[in-house]
Amino acid sequence: MTKKNYEDLVKKTTARFPEIKKEFKTNSKLDVKRLYTKDDVKIDYDSELGYPGLYPYTRGVQPTMYRGRTWTMRQYAGFGSAKETNKRFKYLLKQGQTGLSIAFDLPTQLGYDSDNPVAKGEVGRVGVAIDTLKDLEEVFNGIFLDKVSTSMTINSTAIVLIAMYIAIAQKNNINLDKLRGTIQNDVLKEYFARGTYIYPPKQSMRIITDIFEYCSKNLPNFNTISISGYHAREAGCTAVQELAFTFGDAIEYVKSAINIGLNVDDFAPRLSFFFSVDNDFFEEIAKFRAARKIWAKLMKDKFKAENQKSMTMKFHCQTSGASLTAHEPENNIVRVTLQALAAVLGGTQSLHTNSKDEALALPSEESVRTALRTQQIIAEESNVINTIDPLGGSYYVESLTKKIEDETFKLIEEIEKKGGMISCIESGFIQKEIQKQAYSYQKEIEEKKKIVVGVNKYALDKKADIKLLKVNPEVESLQIKNLEKIKQKRNNEKIRQLLIQLKKIAESDENLMPIIIECVKEYATLQEICDVLRQVFTEYKVVEIL
Repeated sequence: MTKKNYEDLVKKTTARFPEIKKEFKTNSKLDVKRLYTKDDVKIDYDSELGYPGLYPYTRGVQPTMYRGRTWTMRQYAGFGSAKETNKRFKYLLKQGQTGLSIAFDLPTQLGYDSDNPVAKGEVGRVGVAIDTLKDLEEVFNGIFLDKVSTSMTINSTAIVLIAMYIAIAQKNNINLDKLRGTIQNDVLKEYFARGTYIYPPKQSMRIITDIFEYCSKNLPNFNTISISGYHAREAGCTAVQELAFTFGDAIEYVKSAINIGLNVDDFAPRLSFFFSVDNDFFEEIAKFRAARKIWAKLMKDKFKAENQKSMTMKFHCQTSGASLTAHEPENNIVRVTLQALAAVLGGTQSLHTNSKDEALALPSEESVRTALRTQQIIAEESNVINTIDPLGGSYYVESLTKKIEDETFKLIEEIEKKGGMISCIESGFIQKEIQKQAYSYQKEIEEKKKIVVGVNKYALDKKADIKLLKVNPEVESLQIKNLEKIKQKRNNEKIRQLLIQLKKIAESDENLMPIIIECVKEYATLQEICDVLRQVFTEYKVVEIL
């Protein structure tokens, strides 16, 4: 059948059965043709695709991918007290989870202790409360740090939490080169996507590069940052914007590290990334394939990296929290399954699958187990791990991968012309772009141009009947009592002297990591350390965006 025959057939068919939309687009507003053919894929295999484990890594970062080892199943957890979080971690490890991922409560993220009045009502609510090293020691009680990979979702106070993690290892005579995991440590996205910043951008960058410098010498197997597009996506941006804003942040981090004298190949291999997985199945797969290629090109061409590991983009995924619905929460299991499969077909290194009840509350043990089982069924029963990049060569996927790459580079270039991500954050450009897209998406849902099953179509007229997890209301008072006991028992004079020393170092160019490690070992609190840095660095004040 010729192309002309096909076009004639389409005319006859659409005359009888009109297509259901006037236009078909991805969630990023990229046009989708009715049919893709070889004419839509004009790329050179060797330079644009290549082989997995080789530049430009479009098809994967490992030569055998999941045939050698599946992705890390890293379920995000943390709530209430350290003891409750420890119990949840042990439960997840027993169920077959292969990596830990810690959620911290809001006061911990903002550098406040649980006894601070501003923390009232928030202690242990959206994550575990960590005031001193004692709390983190309780989180990992009975868990050997040299046997697990740990991810910590913490940003403005990341330097204190990684110092605590190091202190636990040292107290247990664990060599630091045995520590594996990731600390998020991505402050720039806080200014436009989440809001848990403390210090101004310039001072935050100093803290981040201090972590890079210390860890590149002492924690060779620990990822010192997880540059995150996830939160921008949750705030409402498109897949293309997610990549462009993430790589815009990454460019700033790499530049800052180079500016303090670090060699790009000394720290770049430990940079990692964190992306969302949304509902547009093929777009998400193409996004991950494009992302690997973009990062490889940026590192090779822009920063002249020579180490192949510097060009290898390792990334963690989390299924989309924004796509979950409080209506008919069982539907979320289906959404998460599709998203998880897209992440795997896209070649992720680790994955968190959201639980069905997360639009309503912190997940229960039952729903967490179902979320983990989703990954295990994909890994063990579906056979999708049998071959690498199974959608490679698809006319549609290859065309979409190239389109996303091209559009992302266009936006990166626009950001660079405006002075880079920090300038774009300070001017409000990034925030405005996200706001416009979030408004457009919500309007489409309200006008039913975008269907959300169980919400604006096929909706049931009843509330969800589901057992929800409730955080013990006594957690806050117990946390404060425990903090008071620690303050009474510790050597307060020694802590006072250490905090004075911390202030002097913060005022100099000396690396902050060693002194903060000493502070946490003596059970200085998170806020005591952050307050010293607040004195020196000041706090960031939001400029109203008009």
